[in-house]
Amino acid sequence: QVQVVESGGGLVQPGGSLRLSCAASGSMIGINVMGWYRQALGKQRELVASIPEEGGSTEYADSMKGRFIISRDNSKNTVDLQMNSLKPEDTAVYYCRAWNIYSEYARDFWGRGTQVTVSS
Repeated sequence: QVQVVESGGGLVQPGGSLRLSCAASGSMIGINVMGWYRQALGKQRELVASIPEEGGSTEYADSMKGRFIISRDNSKNTVDLQMNSLKPEDTAVYYCRAWNIYSEYARDFWGRGTQVTVSS
């Protein structure tokens, strides 16, 4: 069992920045990728960014490229998401996910989410 906890959400003004943090704990065996998703009211959940445990490359949704940066600390099993130049349309609940890229049905864990609101 893996526990995933997000933090860092809040209210920011358009053009501002916010840094989200995700901490995973428990049995991390088989977990080889972590990432962030978001879901705005009335919309489907979408990928924000993901980062592999080792090797590979980071992946970003097109609308996030150039504004968001994902990073990780393997020793602490944490993944951060630095969000810059925030827009009102970035308002959503942001979820952290830890899973196995080859067997997500067996190893797939989600946090409860953290609210990000971009408004003046």
